Amino acid sequence: MTAKLVRSSLALAAALAWGAALAQQPASFPSRPIKLVVPYAAGGIADVLARVVAERLAPRLGQPVVIENRPGAGGHVGGEFVARSVPDGYTLALTTIAHNGAAGLYRNLVYDPAVDLPPVALIAESPSVLMVNRDVPAQSVAELIALARAKPGQLTFGTAGNGSAMHMAAELFKYMTKIDIVHVPYRGAAPAMNDLLSGQVTMLFDSVGTAHQHLKSGRIRALGVTSTTRNPSLPDVPTIAEAGVPGYTSVPWYAISAPKGLPPDVAARLNAEINAALKSPELAQKWEALGVLPLGGSQEDAVKRNRAETERWNAVIRSANLRAE
Repeated sequence: MTAKLVRSSLALAAALAWGAALAQQPASFPSRPIKLVVPYAAGGIADVLARVVAERLAPRLGQPVVIENRPGAGGHVGGEFVARSVPDGYTLALTTIAHNGAAGLYRNLVYDPAVDLPPVALIAESPSVLMVNRDVPAQSVAELIALARAKPGQLTFGTAGNGSAMHMAAELFKYMTKIDIVHVPYRGAAPAMNDLLSGQVTMLFDSVGTAHQHLKSGRIRALGVTSTTRNPSLPDVPTIAEAGVPGYTSVPWYAISAPKGLPPDVAARLNAEINAALKSPELAQKWEALGVLPLGGSQEDAVKRNRAETERWNAVIRSANLRAE
């Protein structure tokens, strides 16, 4: 069966599921626990953000919000699972750049994330930091670039999988500096970090908040942050742009998405409660500790942000001729 026919079948299944969901929708939503699928391994920034939001969202909805990790294919195993689910608001996904910006990497996806897994609300953005193992001789971004040029194809970078924020940040860095470094994909950010700590990979990009504890240990070294300005929690670490790659910026963002066909009243309820949860004073302390910025806003805000980021990253994917299976 061709990818086009599979997508058509998926669209038909979604339409039938929507009809069934509307017929079965109770008077008030929600009336049972909600599943929030994290399409990455436990321990990474996406997983941490999902759990933090779920903890604050559950009391507002009056039902448990249960996290389920479904890693694989750079986030698309979990993404496709949710896209195929009944669009009734009880199965949601924590989505990232992989679904809303880098889906163009994959030739044979059987769903279209932009169409089949639309966002309900943006939740946060999180600048990343470029780190190397302490045994790597490079002490700066410029020295790392020089080392990579002296040893083409010998340095490696770990990621949470093809199309993940970690992957796209590294590919943009690779493309803009014209260096040859080798991609080593994992099933999540946590195992990638473990291999950076042990020296199995040379470098990786990970969220500032997640990286902090490891940076303090001295086992890895921060060379540059991916935002346009320095991060307050790492004031001595320059931006990658100011450290030798002018114009470089890559700030991952995260959203909560649902299958296509979610009833408007359910979408509105979820959006409102997610926004309220993001404004919780207790949550603000966790955001600061994680080094992330809460977003929120309307569902249309999320759609516009994802559309713009999709266009930006598809241009990078085309220019760098990136592909993934």
